[in-house]
Amino acid sequence: MTLFAGIDRVRYEGPDTRNELAYRVYDKNRLVLGKRMEDWLRVAVCYWHSFNWPGHDIFGQGTLPRPWLAGPATRESAGSKLEAAFDFLTRLDIPYFTFHDLDAMPAASRPSEHIESLRWIEERIAAKMAATGVKLLWGTANLFSHPRYAGGAATSPDPEVYAWAALQVRCCLEATHRLGGENYVLWGGREGYDTLLNTDLKRELNHYGRFLALVVEHKHRIGFKGTLMVEPKPFEPTKHQYDRDVAAVHAFLRRYGLEREVKVNIEVNHATLAGLDFEHEIAAARAAGLFGSVDINRGDPRNGWDTDQFPNNAQDLVPAMLQLLEDGGFATGGFNFDAKVRRQSVEPADLYLAHIAGIDTLARALLAAEEAHAAGALARLREQRYSGWSSELGRRIEDGAMDLAGLADWTRSRELEPSPRSGRQELAESLIARHCRF
Repeated sequence: MTLFAGIDRVRYEGPDTRNELAYRVYDKNRLVLGKRMEDWLRVAVCYWHSFNWPGHDIFGQGTLPRPWLAGPATRESAGSKLEAAFDFLTRLDIPYFTFHDLDAMPAASRPSEHIESLRWIEERIAAKMAATGVKLLWGTANLFSHPRYAGGAATSPDPEVYAWAALQVRCCLEATHRLGGENYVLWGGREGYDTLLNTDLKRELNHYGRFLALVVEHKHRIGFKGTLMVEPKPFEPTKHQYDRDVAAVHAFLRRYGLEREVKVNIEVNHATLAGLDFEHEIAAARAAGLFGSVDINRGDPRNGWDTDQFPNNAQDLVPAMLQLLEDGGFATGGFNFDAKVRRQSVEPADLYLAHIAGIDTLARALLAAEEAHAAGALARLREQRYSGWSSELGRRIEDGAMDLAGLADWTRSRELEPSPRSGRQELAESLIARHCRF
């Protein structure tokens, strides 16, 4: 028996169901543009917020009844957590999970103990995956919680800490590889600074670049075919993080020659903390050839930190979902629910209710995007806005056939003043809204 034993397997029952523990919109086998809904969304549940967060915050202790978190992370408690996690995943009926090394394994204080503990839980995770059919979307190492990482991991001022981080990443990358993980994510939770007064920024960036290059080298050495990803975040817990948004990560990867080896895992709440729209980060990643995966959640506009709430507004997600449809879906990524229930949501069923609502929100956004995509009005509006580039002048500029002087002479010879054309933003926004009826 586990914490979730009293809950039936969650199934699609349609929009009129009165069963709160059922999907109203997410029908995994429904075809959307010729592909199953499950294959478009590739939903994953994260191990950390769902099974390793006790509900604490900076003002109070944990509130969530997670029996396996009542004491130290022993083999017994790690095993109980694993049982509960895969029981939950199976009942929720989704295809993937994600994990940090320290979320799943028994506690370890020495390098040899860390290696042994991670391998111990890996064997048990593998058995659960084989028994349930649940797959690993990605793994990652927690390089931010332990006191040793107070000054960063790959950007630590202490080379011994840097080496400890290398040990963790090697072990977790190899475990992810053996478990058939489709990606590996590096989240630089403390790769930044609190003050420049004690920071050698250039040295830290070089260390970070070298660390990532070492991970790339090891990926190829062990034959891992999955995608390596960096997860951008602007700040919190540090004042400034080097991987603050997609553009910063792109510049960083180009500087160290890694842009062909590493992509980005984009989190909605991180994008908004950076003062950017989620769809902007998707577009920036696509333009740079870096789009990998998504941590799906939302923030509270009245809170200036990472609240990791479940998504509840499908209309907000449609612009990003349209971009996903244009790409034909994820290559190796998916929608990982990096979200946690509120501290007052203390019943085990609340974890189901939160995920069900979030997955239905994704499904609504997907169906609205399908309609908008099929209607073609947005594509035509965008095409019309750039129609001038199909002219002789536009083609010659894009082909590189005109230099600056030539462009200036062309303009002078015509004595013309271009007139502004409507961008029709209000129409574009209304085209999104009219399809959000699911």
